[in-house]
Amino acid sequence: MAEFRLETPRLILRDWRQEDWAEFWQSTNTPAVMRWLGGVLDEDGMSSARGRLESYRQQHGHTSWAVERKEDGAILGFCGLKRSNQAGGPMGMMEVGWRLREDAWGCGYAKEAATASLDAAFGQFGAAEVIALTVERNSPSWGLMKRLGMIRREDLDFANADFDPETATIIVYSIDRDDWAIING
Repeated sequence: MAEFRLETPRLILRDWRQEDWAEFWQSTNTPAVMRWLGGVLDEDGMSSARGRLESYRQQHGHTSWAVERKEDGAILGFCGLKRSNQAGGPMGMMEVGWRLREDAWGCGYAKEAATASLDAAFGQFGAAEVIALTVERNSPSWGLMKRLGMIRREDLDFANADFDPETATIIVYSIDRDDWAIING
């Protein structure tokens, strides 16, 4: 399988390299970053997460890619595509997701990376619709979904306490190919 690479003005989204993982975990496996993602992971959790990301690439040709900042080569986190597989959720739908380290928040990197990922979803991978998942209290995440032109799909929301036990619901936003083309035409 050929190496995957997307470029934006400030970022490179690409396949993972062995040397990326230590920097990724050091900067993203923190209480602030993992607040709405089930909490800080132990060694087994990190190994399982890495295995899932690598398996998505092998199974589907896409994954949540490493996000590298062009100016200094820093790994800012990940962004990309997978097939939705969260228990109780809309299984198999194309899903966009992101996780960036705290010092990269508020800089527009997540929107830049998510836009490139959505372009790839509709252009390279033939998606008709793409969803994004979060918990209701994670307003920065669903705020980005709205800024990307995604709309709330309450009909796809589902019960799941893995990420926010206090509000045990995963909320879903989506956008289809036609709306993405209109917004980005």
